[in-house]
Amino acid sequence: MPILRAEPNIYPENLLAEEDISGLNRSWKAVYTKSRQEKALARHLHQTEVPFFLPLIPKDNLIRGKQVRSLLPLFTNYAFMFCTDIERVTAMKSNRIISILDVEDEQQLVTDLNQINQLIVADVPLSIESQISTGQMVRIKSGAFEGFEGTVIDRTKKTRLLIAVNYLQQGVSIEIEDYMLEVI
Repeated sequence: MPILRAEPNIYPENLLAEEDISGLNRSWKAVYTKSRQEKALARHLHQTEVPFFLPLIPKDNLIRGKQVRSLLPLFTNYAFMFCTDIERVTAMKSNRIISILDVEDEQQLVTDLNQINQLIVADVPLSIESQISTGQMVRIKSGAFEGFEGTVIDRTKKTRLLIAVNYLQQGVSIEIEDYMLEVI
């Protein structure tokens, strides 16, 4: 059972069913939110009746010996709006947004989001796949090791990052979530 009752993650419910979005005075935007503000932004957009989609997936946790299900954003720090310019300003007033990105191929985005939504509704286990690949130089962008640089040596369930001491031709590796990394 969820800690809190499930809140709307799409408004209106038929948002992704729209076949042809051309000619409407709205456009799709990818919204990059402040850290851990995706759901709060979704609540704000729902209250102000701005069309949005926030893909959420269930995650089971054990808290004080009890199994608890949480709903987490599929794409950390991202939500999607279908808005007018006035609604974009309304969203910015929530003070939960870092930037709003224009979408070049809106029809493709709607198709992709619709497919993701269908997978979520079907309760298929999903995991994010990033574009970070083995051999790339990366920098840790958050957490206790922020600023560390290294080479990705393995990508299985978690990313294994090699921090090398080149002079000694040796190094150590750590497991780290790929969302904490940026390619350099």
